[in-house]
This record gives sequence, C-alpha cells and structure tokens, in this order.
Amino acid sequence: MNYRHGYHAGSFTDIFKHAILVSLIKSLLQKNTAICYLDTHAGAGYYDLFAETAQKSLEFESGIAKIFHENNVPTLIHQYLSCVQKMNARFSGSKLSSLRYYPGSPSIMRYFLRPQDRMILTELHPQEYQLLRREFAGTKQASVHLLDGYQGLKAFLPPKERRGLILIDPPYERPNELADLALALPMALKRFATGVYAIWYPIKDRVTIDHFHRSLKETIQKPILIAELSIYPENSPLHLNGSGMAIINPPWQLDEHILEYLPWMWQHLSVQHQGQYQVSLL
Repeated sequence: MNYRHGYHAGSFTDIFKHAILVSLIKSLLQKNTAICYLDTHAGAGYYDLFAETAQKSLEFESGIAKIFHENNVPTLIHQYLSCVQKMNARFSGSKLSSLRYYPGSPSIMRYFLRPQDRMILTELHPQEYQLLRREFAGTKQASVHLLDGYQGLKAFLPPKERRGLILIDPPYERPNELADLALALPMALKRFATGVYAIWYPIKDRVTIDHFHRSLKETIQKPILIAELSIYPENSPLHLNGSGMAIINPPWQLDEHILEYLPWMWQHLSVQHQGQYQVSLL
C-alpha cells in the first residue's frame, strides 16, 4: 500500500464523510445499550496540515479551511467542527486555536463514544498503523490492529455488543475496489445483519457509480441510503468531482438529518455553485 491520507486530510470529501459519520453516531447513541465502532481503513488518527504531505496538495484549503471559523452553522456541523477545534486546542493548549491539525475518523468518533462503547481500528499501511497505535495507546476503549480492512470484517464481526457502526473507507488504489466492496458486503452482512455499514466512495464518473449502486441493490436485501456531494460538474476533467456514502441499515430519519446540513455544506464548499448534492434510497 502506498496510500497516505495526509495528502487529502481536511478536504471537502473529508468534511462530507465525517459529518455523516457524526450523524450516524449521534443517531445510534440515542439508545443506552453499548455499541461497537469498526473502522476498516483507519489511517493515522490525525493529520498535521503543515506537514509536507498536506502542503503538497493543499486540499484542506478548499475544505476545512473554508468553514473552520464559521459560527452560524447547522447543529450537526457545529458538533463536527467542535471535534476539529478540540483536536487543535489539544495541541495549542488554548480553547481559541487556529487550524493546523485535522482529526481522522477514529479521532472524531473518540469524542462521542461513552464508557460502555468500544472501537476496533484496522490499518494496513505500516507507518500509518504505527501513528494510529501511538495516538490511541492510552484509549482503553480502542484496539488497534495491523490488518487488511476486508480481513477485519471477517475477524471482528459480529461484535459482542450486537450493535455496531462499520465505516469502510478504502483508498481506492485498485481499479476494482468498488467490485471488491460489492462482494465483501454480503459476507459481512451474513455475519452481522443488523449492523449499520457506511461505505465511502469517490465520484469520478457517473457510469462507474451507477454500476456500483446496481451491484449493491442486486446483492443486498437491506435498506440502503445514498448521500452524495459534488463541488464540480460530473463531466469535469478533474480527478475527483465529489464523493458519496452508501449506508446500509440507516438509522430512522437519517435522510432528514443529513438534509438539514447538506445544502449548507454544498453552498459553502462548491466551486462557483457547481456540482450537486442528493440523498435518496436505493
């Protein structure tokens, strides 16, 4: 694996993905019973936006830098931004901090989990794994594993808690990654049918995404909610126009909750009001 998420940390796709992740965990935490969070491609835990990787791409400038200091925001966006602000305050030692660090999915989830909840984090990249293990060394609720994410689905499902949120966010280094996902998900659902699965995917061309959606619909007999955000036209020659999230077994009213902030997100992140957003059931 060559992928390092530090090049893309804080991008508009991260904001989209992490806002929906916060929506999901907030919905699941409405019940007192314990939950297990499994992150199959956990990354390094957090990222320094001043590091060479982030500075080379500067993707955070069209993402988190646009909204970090926004005050009049939807409730869910406020909760998400609080996670980013707490990460920066932790390193600066001040509640009023400037933007330098961006939390990955595991770090965002850590802000919400209760004492009865648990995290399982898997990462295959050796350097990312070492950084992740160091970051969560003092977190008793978290276990960190040097493991392929798809193997993690086999190894850790079903969780003993019987309630769970599984984030599948592969690097998409392989051209057949979406096809691999379509094959892996039925197996995971056979092991843990009631889990909530959130699958992030890049939007580069609509034909590929439509094929992925058809594969999900044909192989999975569960409700699937699709949320997408693009900030450029889908016929743009750019490498990445937007991203989506396919959510299997979505919590009740999740679509309504996402639509409370997704239009705001598009207004603030889109380039000259290009692109689009959508929330729909397959």
